[in-house]
Amino acid sequence: MDLGIKNKTALVFGAGSGLGQAMAISLAKEGARVVLAGRTAEKLEATAQQIKHIGGECLPLTWDLANTSQIETNFALIEKTWGTVDILVNNTGGPPATVAAGQASSLWLEKFQEMVLSVISITDRALAGMKEKQWGRIITSTSSGAISPIPNLAISNTLRASLHAWSKTLARELAPHGITANIIVPGRIATDRIRALDEAKAKRENRSVDEVSVESLKTIPMGRVGQPSEYGDTAAFLASQQASYITGTVMRVDGGLISSI
Repeated sequence: MDLGIKNKTALVFGAGSGLGQAMAISLAKEGARVVLAGRTAEKLEATAQQIKHIGGECLPLTWDLANTSQIETNFALIEKTWGTVDILVNNTGGPPATVAAGQASSLWLEKFQEMVLSVISITDRALAGMKEKQWGRIITSTSSGAISPIPNLAISNTLRASLHAWSKTLARELAPHGITANIIVPGRIATDRIRALDEAKAKRENRSVDEVSVESLKTIPMGRVGQPSEYGDTAAFLASQQASYITGTVMRVDGGLISSI
């Protein structure tokens, strides 16, 4: 199926690894020109090599989400290279595992800046070009914890949930302009982040990582973890012409893990 996004300009955050990398590669496979944004140049270059190997176009761009002063400079570079951003994939790193009570206000503020305010500011900057074209896709990757809070991930649960409310509100505002805004939520996808969380849980509970992983696997109705490419392909579909009537939604890629309706 041709998703109709060939030569569209996509900006993907966290593109150096994990889910961000998977989404960037899936968009590139569909012919989008992908700006690879992230903090580590070496990781971005590794993703760039994969995209070039499949004949895709990409532009690695070192970008620290915590530094909002980089927004205008980096957008100017993108627009000089490929024009305005058509597809924006908001994807931030996860905060440290914490309980809800007793966390320092400075930690909450730091992670709010990185995970919420940065996403809002970057989206606002991208919207001018989308509105001019009367076409755009805003895809924000969050966490299943925003729907069903995950123990010991209080900061992530809280801040990701705020992005759900923001995206839903934004979707209604942007619909008349031909711009969609959707959330994509991972369950257990085979990434380094999932491995790190399993390791942290095993350490807290004095168990082996394999024991924790097997226990988690039993909670997934499909009986397996998801592959990054499956997540990436879902994002590519939400960016497509075929998904032009889908907005304000939360798309779960979780193998049936999340038990709520």
